[in-house]
Amino acid sequence: MGAAEDIIAETVLATYDSLSPKYKPAKPTGEFFQWVPLSGIVAIKDDGSKPICLALGSGMKCLPVDQVAEAKGSVLHDWHAEVVALRAFNHLMLHECLELATSPSKLSSLVRQREADEISERDGPQLFAIRHGLQLHMYSSEAPCGDASMELLMEAQADPTPWPIDSLHPATKKLSGQLRGRESFAELGIVRRKPGADLAGRIMKCLEADLFIARADSPQTLSKSCSDKLALKQCTSLLSSCTSMLVHPANAYLTSLVLPQSQHVEQACDRSFGPNGRMKPITNQEWPGGYAFRPFNVRTTKQEFIYSRRNKPVTSQELRTSNLAAVYNARLQEALVVGRLQGRRKVDPKAASAICSTRMWKTALQVLAALGMPKLLQQMTGSSDIRGWKESAIFTDRQRVKSMVRSRALCNWIRNDGDCFEIVFPLATEPRLSASPPVKNAMA
Repeated sequence: MGAAEDIIAETVLATYDSLSPKYKPAKPTGEFFQWVPLSGIVAIKDDGSKPICLALGSGMKCLPVDQVAEAKGSVLHDWHAEVVALRAFNHLMLHECLELATSPSKLSSLVRQREADEISERDGPQLFAIRHGLQLHMYSSEAPCGDASMELLMEAQADPTPWPIDSLHPATKKLSGQLRGRESFAELGIVRRKPGADLAGRIMKCLEADLFIARADSPQTLSKSCSDKLALKQCTSLLSSCTSMLVHPANAYLTSLVLPQSQHVEQACDRSFGPNGRMKPITNQEWPGGYAFRPFNVRTTKQEFIYSRRNKPVTSQELRTSNLAAVYNARLQEALVVGRLQGRRKVDPKAASAICSTRMWKTALQVLAALGMPKLLQQMTGSSDIRGWKESAIFTDRQRVKSMVRSRALCNWIRNDGDCFEIVFPLATEPRLSASPPVKNAMA
């Protein structure tokens, strides 16, 4: 077997290769070559068995801030590859929990039921955990946007002039301290918002390096860069809010992030993610509820993604971004455009992806209903929307982590919370989870 980082990359790339062409950019032509970033999460067990790609995602755009309120939890705010992969991973986790909760005879090699002596009163409904002896790794075909890629961006500029800070968007000048895309790119170690892309995917080209980035006059977003989101995940784990209700976070942290050698700048990654960079104020920090600052290692591979912009054939005259986002895990395959299912109209209620907020929360609540959680039901009685739920006591530990990290390390983090939707709790049922459910090879 080769080096671990090469195996991680190969596992994600092989899984993507196995997908149908409908989940991939258009085939290269003599006129253009479409590219897209790819990210995937790989599980490696300590028994020497073959690594498994648990989830992957491709994509590179996000929802403009003026459309967030219309999303109602059914449209993704952000479909950059790393974010899609994380959502696909959480979708898988939720459905593994649901299967264990509703069918005690089913088995999972990813998720286990926690023993009674592991669960404290503060854990609430966290009856599950990721199995011992399992490490999680991420491969990304591009350096995460934001702080970890700023040196690459500066090096690639034909015109090194930074964008004026929101000069074209006076309505967002109030976002003081949080920069967008190329704005003041000499400022390092700070939180950045993602440049948006309109429905036509408007872009600008840096001629010297064939590097595409969103235009300075593209729509505004409040989505934080992938560098910022991954830095925060080193503290909150890979679990999303709804998954964290059910799964203890202790084993849900990344061990490594694997990048192509061409996309790795050591000082940028150390600054963005490392314990001696911008995260230094929380180094060695631990919090109640199993949370801690657990920095991942950044490793490199010579492997390149076939749809990387660096693989443009010499016969193709133009490099174009793909507007397609792919979603994959062992239970799901989807193609998304503009944050919703490809081919579905905006007004179609069936356009919602399985990894959108409403559907993910619905699955989490189905698990709680199957488990029968009277104390939790009492806590949630007064909350009818997602904002109320996230302010409930069940998320106190998680919110404490986020608050400290955003105040000490990832400063000027402005929440993208304009999207609000109603929560409908399923009818509670008697618990169906056995005391010690057997476990199947769900990752196979």
